[in-house]
This record gives sequence, structure tokens and C-alpha cells, in this order.
Amino acid sequence: MGVSGSGKSTIGTALGAAFGFEFIDGDDLHPRANKEKMAAGHPLNDEDRAPWLEIIAERIGAELADGHPIVVACSSLKRKYRDQLVAHAPSTVFVHLTGERAVISERQSHRVHEYMPNSLLDSQFTTLEPLQSDERGIAVDLTMTPTEIVDFVRAALGALSPTVQ
Repeated sequence: MGVSGSGKSTIGTALGAAFGFEFIDGDDLHPRANKEKMAAGHPLNDEDRAPWLEIIAERIGAELADGHPIVVACSSLKRKYRDQLVAHAPSTVFVHLTGERAVISERQSHRVHEYMPNSLLDSQFTTLEPLQSDERGIAVDLTMTPTEIVDFVRAALGALSPTVQ
């Protein structure tokens, strides 16, 4: 989880590979209307995000029911969004990629996203509600290398659950 440009897809791919789990980019599951709205420079609101989050939550729940844990990149900016995901999959653990706005803005300036213009970064930070102490999650400094982040997450997950390696 994290704001646009925080490295969710990069780290999600690396975590999926490290754990041998399928990686799904939540961006690929956005309804067309959401993509068009963002491409036009308009931030999504809760009403826009609700069906998208439901698609993601159902996918996570279905994969877990089939015995296939997955890694999903999803902004999950608000607590209520995360609660919606956890309602379908209570064992969900969030990895919050945290960092300074200036660092993320610099990263975004070097990429072109299909529908998420850099101009929406401020709205992402405004919407962001960091993980709370009663949520199952790990905050990670996004300035670490992907390898360092995977190692950090692996160690933190092991502390949360001895069965996670």
C-alpha cells in the first residue's frame, strides 16, 4: 500500500517472487470509468473506489479460499479501504511504503503512468491515513532498495507469524 509512485508494483513483484506467490497489480482491476477520471486529472473519491476495492477484496478472498496466497499492489489509502479488504481476507497484512513527498514526486517525474498523472500526488497524500497500531501491517521506508525492503518485510512477517518464512 502507499501513494502513487511509492513503488507498490516494483515491491509487490519482488515480494511475490520472494514468497512464490502470484502478484496482482490493483491498477489493472480499476473499472474503466476510474481510469478515465484519473487520466483527466481528477482524483477518485470513496464512491469511485468502493467497487474497485470490492473487486480486489473478492479476488484476495477467492485466492485464499483456493489455498493460494497472493501479493496485491493497492493504494489502500484509508483505513476504511483496508477494512473492506480485510473483511474478505482477515489474514491480510499490509506493507505500507512510506516516504517523503519530495522523494516520491522525484520518482514520478521519471515515469509515465497510463492514467495516473503526477498532478494527483497531492490528493493521494491528502487522502492517506497511515496504518494504525491495531492493523496488521508493516511500515517500510521506500528509500531502501527493493532487496532491502523484501528482506525487511520477510523478517517483519516472521515476527508477526512464525509460520511465514
